[in-house]
Amino acid sequence: MIGLIVRRLLQLPVIVLVIYTLTLTLAWAIPGDPLNNDEGRQPPAAVKERMLAQYNLDSFWTFYFSYLSNATGVDYVADRLDGTIAADWASAEALGVAPRERLVFNLGPSLSYEDWTVNEIIVSALPVSATLGIVAILIALVVGVGAGVIGAVKPNSFADISTLAVALIGISLPSFVTGTVLLLAFSVWVPIFPVAGWGTVDRIILPAVALSLPFAAYIARLTRMGMIETLGADYIRTARAKGASEQTVIVKHALKNAFLPVLSFLGPATALAMTGSFIVERVFSIPGLGEHFVNAVQTKDLFLIIGVVLVFATMLIVFNLIVDVLYRWVDPRIEQ
Repeated sequence: MIGLIVRRLLQLPVIVLVIYTLTLTLAWAIPGDPLNNDEGRQPPAAVKERMLAQYNLDSFWTFYFSYLSNATGVDYVADRLDGTIAADWASAEALGVAPRERLVFNLGPSLSYEDWTVNEIIVSALPVSATLGIVAILIALVVGVGAGVIGAVKPNSFADISTLAVALIGISLPSFVTGTVLLLAFSVWVPIFPVAGWGTVDRIILPAVALSLPFAAYIARLTRMGMIETLGADYIRTARAKGASEQTVIVKHALKNAFLPVLSFLGPATALAMTGSFIVERVFSIPGLGEHFVNAVQTKDLFLIIGVVLVFATMLIVFNLIVDVLYRWVDPRIEQ
């Protein structure tokens, strides 16, 4: 187990570096000028030239290495070792002003949100997206596992066919369609929930349900297939022959092994739900990370695009590692 964790942690910076390189290459190729657009900054030519040099936007490779050194903390460590940070603090104190805060992992300034850094945007928006994603995954687990178990216990029954049909609809319908229908049904026609916004429990329910439906559909299918296969195993027949109740057989014996494919799915699903709810956040006007990422792509905000992608990539790798550890804990027969 420890060997697995060490290997994955050693692989993490390599994977993130590859993702960073691909993301910057694609973002750099986006048409447009991040310093001169209709919705963002429009500085004069002389100011724009100085900003290009300040942000290293005049050269791909200069930007590549400067951003990498700031984001990984190399610049911070170097300035700490050569005394630059200490000198800045001493100068600020001598002038009677507040010292300039230095971040270890500096993701840079936002080019579309003036006076905001990418770190500040992520710190303020990620908890919103994370809360929405966690609630959505919990709903998906309860609904998906329940529907999958019902379908497996009574295959080809009305309940089984109904759950499969609902799962197919959940997978097929885009989130913006589901979200719009939920808004019309429960905020306009039957005004139970607020139309949009964030900050109260009743504002979380509709977007969480809209975000959870595709995940619930996949979990239902995985649970059903795993349960059908497990219920036909020899040890299940043995448990029944020993007089175990049907509830014990299903919950204690069958569901544990049938849940393994669902557990594998939960890693990327949780990371995606927590940081990839762009459409749902747009529909329900939620101030999450998705809203900022869409704006960053539209305005070619390179710092914000890369910062969000790096956060998402790191979370995806970490969640997959957690799932692998849980997988081996649930089934010790899997090789370490």
